[in-house]
Amino acid sequence: MSRESLKARDRLIVALDVNTRDQALTIVEELEGLVSFFKVGYQLFLSEGLPFVRELIQKNKRTFLDLKMNDIEETIRLAVSVTAAIGVEFLTIQGNGATARAAREGRGTHKTPKVLYLTLLSSLDAGDLQDSFGGATMKLNDHVKARARQALENGSDGLIASGETIGILRREHPDAIIVSPGIRPSDVPHDDHKRACTPAEAIRAGADYLVIGRPIRNASNRRLAAERIIGEIEEALG
Repeated sequence: MSRESLKARDRLIVALDVNTRDQALTIVEELEGLVSFFKVGYQLFLSEGLPFVRELIQKNKRTFLDLKMNDIEETIRLAVSVTAAIGVEFLTIQGNGATARAAREGRGTHKTPKVLYLTLLSSLDAGDLQDSFGGATMKLNDHVKARARQALENGSDGLIASGETIGILRREHPDAIIVSPGIRPSDVPHDDHKRACTPAEAIRAGADYLVIGRPIRNASNRRLAAERIIGEIEEALG
């Protein structure tokens, strides 16, 4: 699906950050006809595994498997080949250029999964980055730009980017898919996302897709919460 053809509701990915299949399917059913793209991360994947991912795909839901894979190249190639065979649409990796190349090789002749490289967790800021590198001075934006360039040059299709890095990466990589986590409507707490932004801010900065979990999952009326976010996306696109 081209960027130009993406409607507001196509751009919303709801994170199924729950423990069980039944809890996840309750969210999917409540959003039926409104949201068609869902993210499965560590929490649900460790509980329900690939059978649940297959079930989502069989229900004609677009699936984003967010495992942030980082391992030796052979392991990455084989793991990505499994996701390609069942029809996962988006898959996250991290690591280095070799990781990105291995993921692309693992996809083979399949069109999906689109390989998305995690530039930096939205829960980390410049202080965390320095801490991770033993106190070395490193500018967050420079780190993100270098990692993004390395990933795309080695075969990744897109990037996971949050906060101000969305606009920076869009300007440097106009054709890359950009998926943005850490999205919080203005009236919702940022939780543990240190580089959060609103749906409108992310779309205007150049994000293609927004990943939203708690603001929808924890809402008393999930459908209404999703409708409001889609409305904000639509307004930003207009």
